[in-house]
Amino acid sequence: MKELSRIAQAIEPSATMAIDTLFKQMKADGIDVIGFGAGEPDFATPDHIKTAGKAAIDNNDTRYTPSSGTVELRKSVCQRLKADFGLEYTPKQVCVSNGAKPCVYVALRAILNPGDEVVLPAPYWVSYSELIRMCGGVPVIVDTREADHFKLTAQELADAITPNTKAMILNNPSNPTGMMYSRRELEELARVCQEKDIYVVSDEIYCNLVYDGEEFVSFASISADAKERTLLVNGVSKSYAMTGWRIGYVAANPEISEVIGNYLSHCTGSPCAISQKAAVEALTASQDSVENMRLAFERRRNYMVEHMNKIPNISCIKPHGAFYVMMNIEKLIGKELHGEVIRNADDFGNLFLKYGKVAVVPGTSFNAPNFVRWSYATSIENIKEGLSRLERFLNGEVI
Repeated sequence: MKELSRIAQAIEPSATMAIDTLFKQMKADGIDVIGFGAGEPDFATPDHIKTAGKAAIDNNDTRYTPSSGTVELRKSVCQRLKADFGLEYTPKQVCVSNGAKPCVYVALRAILNPGDEVVLPAPYWVSYSELIRMCGGVPVIVDTREADHFKLTAQELADAITPNTKAMILNNPSNPTGMMYSRRELEELARVCQEKDIYVVSDEIYCNLVYDGEEFVSFASISADAKERTLLVNGVSKSYAMTGWRIGYVAANPEISEVIGNYLSHCTGSPCAISQKAAVEALTASQDSVENMRLAFERRRNYMVEHMNKIPNISCIKPHGAFYVMMNIEKLIGKELHGEVIRNADDFGNLFLKYGKVAVVPGTSFNAPNFVRWSYATSIENIKEGLSRLERFLNGEVI
């Protein structure tokens, strides 16, 4: 047999999906384990959205749609972008696909040639580096620091750019850190992108989940130039608790959108027609459910951060958005726990699951080996019990 694709064989599996799969298997086996790994809201999809999906079935809206999504949905996306960020897009500039992750992929496909470099600030969502490689690109990792709230500076971006640089990926608010860029910080990054003439794939899937009254600013809204070079990725998964409905979108300039649309016409055909009808309802109806969910996440975040920072030898900074906390375990590196030496976050995560019965995501997968990601997209009861188990685990107890 001839060899398989070298590009495909080089792709690493998603660590977050692996952790969530292991957690669910342990639960199915009757083990009393608590999971903090999943990147999805624990809320049900709001009833009015589910009703729209059911109506789509009853109305026989179950056939192929245009490959980039229905005009109705793309108009709804444009209305939402206008209402939330003041951005003007036409339906022809919006391409809908099966979730935000495929949208990042087709966005990169539209702009990358083999060997093109993409600046990727770390810690980063595990799929970004692999998606770049899947498109023949080269990820250029730029480490950020907890002291800077894990945010890339304009100077660091400029220093990372070479003649081969085609784009950067900006995830704002960030998975895994939960940190969010201010308008001034985005303006400085946009200036570098304009000077160096690079694209920006701006993943803004957590845009509605921001806290402390802070303002979320879309990168494309910074200036006319920023909008022209931005491939804005968003969707309904996080803000509307619709992860399983699989609807995301890319908004970009007409030339890029045409390329993405052509690509989608051959690789996915079209998104789920039923999910598109539900997504229209999500984007156009009252946004009260989004605000209710955001307030619940903010309360959970406050509890997790406050109580985590009371536990000796670990710490975290308060995130501004999304639903993640990055726990710093630097003081544990080189120490022995439960008879084993902690060398990195992988060791900690494995031991915590084995002896503490808590599933978290090691930061090794995010290029942050001294950190562990907790998701607070779970009940306050689980958060309280998870932190209690953390303290007992660190004290040598076996759960």
